[in-house]
Amino acid sequence: MFRRAMRETAFRLARRDLAQFLIDHEDRLMVIFHDELRKLDEEIPEENLFIDIHMVPLGEMIVKAVLRALNRFLLMDDSGAIEAAESENESTT
Repeated sequence: MFRRAMRETAFRLARRDLAQFLIDHEDRLMVIFHDELRKLDEEIPEENLFIDIHMVPLGEMIVKAVLRALNRFLLMDDSGAIEAAESENESTT
């Protein structure tokens, strides 16, 4: 129980920094993600797919949604309300 309380306290202290880290490094994360999806696209034989899906554009949309979801989660206070920092981040991007 004590470990969980420590984890929760550490998370509360670091959550805004982690959210900002994801925002600051989104471009680099997208480059890495594109590279991995290209590799995956090349590894999957097209004859095994029912339709030809271009993984990179689809994957980019998915990872952006995941990053937005993580950011929203990290910027929530304990009651579940989104903190003012989220609107501040949106106005700067």
